[in-house]
Amino acid sequence: MAYQNYIYRTSGRNYARAGCTQRDGSEDSGRTGSGVSPAFSERYEVDIHTHTIASGHGSGATITDMVKAAKARQLKMLGISDHGPAILGGGRVSYFRNLKYAQRERLGIKMLYGAEADITNHRGDLDLSDDVLKGLDYVIASMHSPVIKPGTVEENTAAYIEAMKNPHVSVIGHCDDTKFPVDPFRLFDAAMKYHVLLEINNSSLSPDGYRGDTKYTDLVLLNLSVHFNYPVLFSSDSHGTEHVGDFTYAEDAARLAKVPRSLILNHSSEALLSFLAEK
Repeated sequence: MAYQNYIYRTSGRNYARAGCTQRDGSEDSGRTGSGVSPAFSERYEVDIHTHTIASGHGSGATITDMVKAAKARQLKMLGISDHGPAILGGGRVSYFRNLKYAQRERLGIKMLYGAEADITNHRGDLDLSDDVLKGLDYVIASMHSPVIKPGTVEENTAAYIEAMKNPHVSVIGHCDDTKFPVDPFRLFDAAMKYHVLLEINNSSLSPDGYRGDTKYTDLVLLNLSVHFNYPVLFSSDSHGTEHVGDFTYAEDAARLAKVPRSLILNHSSEALLSFLAEK
């Protein structure tokens, strides 16, 4: 009843976006019926949460290496979102400023250049200035324990919501992290209000993930997506080339929640670009 009381207090508007309004019921296409999805069992067009050597940890891959992996996975669009400077070894401000000069297409893959900016306090401040953020194609805002001390559910939720108010923030990253517990209902309500995507992070859901048991939060977010007809975004969070375009565990969660393909923006680069343009 608490769940019902909460969601029905929010607006009853239809939040479907251009290019993602058809609820085609095809979420099970390409499945094996085994209960565990094979890697790349669905066809996706885009992955925008990926990290190169510029993130300073977990990857020695260049942007070109990442593009080659994206092409091998038959993606149409790749987003590079290296860590901001608050993370040890993360990209410097000059790196993000110069991304506007990078190639817009590589090996036939359309390119987006963004950042995974760190939320540095519970006021939702980021480690890159608005002057830098406005030059990027998109911004993922995330919390990492080396940068910000985990707070209460109220504090963490408020920090994410304050970050969403930044007009340059397009996505909230891995808000399922058990070290940073949140109220997923309030978070989803705010995402709709501020036109922000909540990501379903494949790395979080992986059996060897380090964010704890994130499945409950992710399933709540996916069920809210269905209820409000508001899209979500899968992310590989691939540090290096190995997992680019791999949404295996995110697929499994979305299948359990019966999320239609049309609400998963990775299926359509056009729909994702349309969403980002409305921010």
